[in-house]
Amino acid sequence: MSLDLYLPVLIFIVIGLVTGVAPQIIGYILGPNRPDTAKNSPYECGFEAFGDARMKFDVRYYLIAILFILFDLETALLFPWAATIKELGFYGFLVGMEIVTILTIGFVYMWIKGALDWE
Repeated sequence: MSLDLYLPVLIFIVIGLVTGVAPQIIGYILGPNRPDTAKNSPYECGFEAFGDARMKFDVRYYLIAILFILFDLETALLFPWAATIKELGFYGFLVGMEIVTILTIGFVYMWIKGALDWE
């Protein structure tokens, strides 16, 4: 078994490590290090924290997040379909239009029901 087969893998690992570690080392060496009391405080956002960290969020936040993920993924799946539309032919076009129609109906339904409204 020849070690020449593993040379590209070794080069890939070395380049990956250098690409990931070198900017951190350069930043640590060249970056300014001037800590003060405000920078070392646990809350650097300008005000002290108030309330409990485990406070409840509105359910609409989760609903909009899930809807975004759903439509984002479905839209991302349309790119391979669009790239191969010539090979798929007319039937492939009709199937893609069916998916787009279902997504549009779902979006209009959510809009009418007020799922996208934020008060």
